[in-house]
Amino acid sequence: MSNKPYLTGHYTPVADEITATGLTVEGTLPPELTGRLIRNSHNPKPGITPTHWFKGSGMVHGIRLREGRAEWYRNRWVHTPALDGAPYMTEHGPDLTVSTAGTHVIEHAGRLLALCEANFPFELTPDLETVGAHDFNGRLRTAMTAHPKEDPVTGELHFFGSSPFPPFLTYYVSDAKGEIVHSAEIPGATASLKHDFAITRRHVVFIEGNVTFDPAEHSGIPYGWSDRQPARIGVMPRTGNGAGHVRWFSIEPGNMLHVANAYEDGQGRIVLEGPTVDREGFQLSWNWWVGAPERGTEPNTRSYTRRWVIDTAIGTVDEQIIDDLAVEFPTLNEDYLGTENRYQYAVSFPDQEGFGGYGVVKYDRTTGARRIHQVGDARLPSEAVFVSAAGATNEDDGYLLTVVSDLKQDASQLLVLDASGLDRIATVHLPRRVTAGIHGSWIPDSALDSVLDNSEG
Repeated sequence: MSNKPYLTGHYTPVADEITATGLTVEGTLPPELTGRLIRNSHNPKPGITPTHWFKGSGMVHGIRLREGRAEWYRNRWVHTPALDGAPYMTEHGPDLTVSTAGTHVIEHAGRLLALCEANFPFELTPDLETVGAHDFNGRLRTAMTAHPKEDPVTGELHFFGSSPFPPFLTYYVSDAKGEIVHSAEIPGATASLKHDFAITRRHVVFIEGNVTFDPAEHSGIPYGWSDRQPARIGVMPRTGNGAGHVRWFSIEPGNMLHVANAYEDGQGRIVLEGPTVDREGFQLSWNWWVGAPERGTEPNTRSYTRRWVIDTAIGTVDEQIIDDLAVEFPTLNEDYLGTENRYQYAVSFPDQEGFGGYGVVKYDRTTGARRIHQVGDARLPSEAVFVSAAGATNEDDGYLLTVVSDLKQDASQLLVLDASGLDRIATVHLPRRVTAGIHGSWIPDSALDSVLDNSEG
């Protein structure tokens, strides 16, 4: 057995693809949960030991709910050229179709897309079979971030492509029909790793931390911490010529992988929040990702929520750590994406000494309160996906969906939590322990109506 941490414990890969129907449910599934929860994860084939956690082939896990029933679970590898060992670098340069496709999965304009930030997205069917690489009819000229943002008002999908070589950063907008209608190279960007970003009603916000391209890194992911790389936030107007007006603001050293949200406050300042790590915290995580001896107990340690307040009028940035709990994978009710939100959710992790536990966290940004749903010993929850309740009137009227890996039982369950109080509403028992993964999405049937017509879905 490999001693790589990302091939053991909660992260042990599954060896095959299965389909199971008629899943057992404890409690009552809300009938408005009619759709699919789809999660992505790194899951190399049997016998393959990748040099880095992020190099493992992507596998999607889907749970189909319909009107109070749990109809099926299925898992499928994303069948990209990389799954069969095709090289990323060719004599003609990088092949953007050679993707692990193992970071995220979203829906846009009726398409399911499995994402990895170094490559093109890969389209999937509603039953999770692979269709193929999707380049937006040839208009996507770069890789695509695994963290696009869909504007809840316009339906536009905002995203970027990042590269260690010029052009370092290219910004795109796809309309609600799935056609790229705008793209621009962003001046002033560097080779810093840009994993996530944010949109507000009036701006696009890019984050450059101290992790940057490092050709001396041989794990297969050529990035590392550099004290010489400045940490900055780029603010760009959401206008047709916005790239020509991007401004970069210096911030304290650190690195952010995932944005919680950003918005303009009542004074017109931009507020940005998300978990960040310092130099030591990044190194602990990196050592886990590559399987080095000097590593923490989990892939995310010393990651604490930070808030930046950017006053573009006077050119200042105020920043502070706003919570002392180690968390990652922030989420929210995405109807509030880009506007001021009261509630945020995250997954808590043990710190680098192994103290603390796993849980689903709810923050009340108005009162400062923090609530944790503890999932139990040797149990790890996935990113908590928010789904609005039928007839919702409050921001937290809804449900959190999280898949728990249970090492003691060698099993997994889908937990449906009440987003207002974090009480458990229902448990769906899955036919196997699902590999701990990265990101996922709730895809309501209404988003796939054109695909599901004349089919059983």
